[in-house]
Amino acid sequence: MSHNLDDSKPQIPAPQPIGLRSAALILMTAALWGGTPVAVSYSVDLLPPVAVSGLRFGLAALFMCFWCQAEGSSRKLLSGERKWILGGGLLLFFQITFFTMGIEKSNSSHATLLINTFVFWIVAIEHLVLKTLRMNFKQTLGLAIAAGGVFLTFMIYEDRQDVSQADSPNLSGDLLLLASAAILAVKILYTQHVVKRMPPGRFILWHDIVGVLLFAMYTMMFEDFTKWSAASGQQDFTGKVTAAVLGIAYQGILVAGLCFAIQAHLLRKHAAFQISIYSFSTPLFGLLFAFLLRNDPYSSWLPLSAICVAIGIVLVNLESKKKVAADSITAPATPATPHQQGSRDDQDQPGDESHQADQ
Repeated sequence: MSHNLDDSKPQIPAPQPIGLRSAALILMTAALWGGTPVAVSYSVDLLPPVAVSGLRFGLAALFMCFWCQAEGSSRKLLSGERKWILGGGLLLFFQITFFTMGIEKSNSSHATLLINTFVFWIVAIEHLVLKTLRMNFKQTLGLAIAAGGVFLTFMIYEDRQDVSQADSPNLSGDLLLLASAAILAVKILYTQHVVKRMPPGRFILWHDIVGVLLFAMYTMMFEDFTKWSAASGQQDFTGKVTAAVLGIAYQGILVAGLCFAIQAHLLRKHAAFQISIYSFSTPLFGLLFAFLLRNDPYSSWLPLSAICVAIGIVLVNLESKKKVAADSITAPATPATPHQQGSRDDQDQPGDESHQADQ
């Protein structure tokens, strides 16, 4: 009978509902990702921004070595994969360089708002360039609301600027952060393409290594450690060193390590679109940490901007959820392949959150 034939097809488990424990883990990772700009700010107080990026992704590469071994994935790079690794490493270098330089010139609160616009860049690229997505009214409305939030971020610098404030934002820093978000969107789409052709764990490991080499070359040629030298004679130098080291450890171990591991665990039980809806909380957490820990200049525009970005994320992800749910009903179930297993960049999809490891 036909139902016996259907039963013989390989099936994948249905996604489980998000329970209290899973929701708590998702919100914890969102909070950790939201704290990344603050951690970067503490690190660039003493160290040049690209050097900070190299140290961060050096830790990330070390973590991925252990991850590949634990997953039983080969770390050996094949000759046909080198072009993919080079492209990924270059995108990583430019995206993270713009991100850390932008934070150095701006502040944590602006960074957490502007970098989270990457999801809207993805939708725009897929709709206008790749023609793989047709935006509906709700997605268009979400983009418009988020764009309004970004506009608010740039408003009335004079009311927020304080020359005595170390983390005073400026336009050049915010433009670098916006460019970083756009490059992150390109990198996500590029990764989505590459992980169909090579194991994602190996791709992440080697593109981290290429990125670290580029960060090191840039630092040796163009950066100096004058901020470290200038602060060495100050009374609070030890405290600044501790904060910088903890900031790098936060980025490389908690964000690139713990968050990645939690995300991989959650994706074994839940669908990506179930998790993605919680991503609206990331800019809200980031804004809270920036005010509490960095004493960023406060403006009533910033909470309103964060709310606009969060609403935009919700609208876009709700529509993605409906589309994925409809596709899962109409499409036959297929077994998962090794290339579909969760990884930091394999999860860097519009319906996911783990892109924050690359912020």
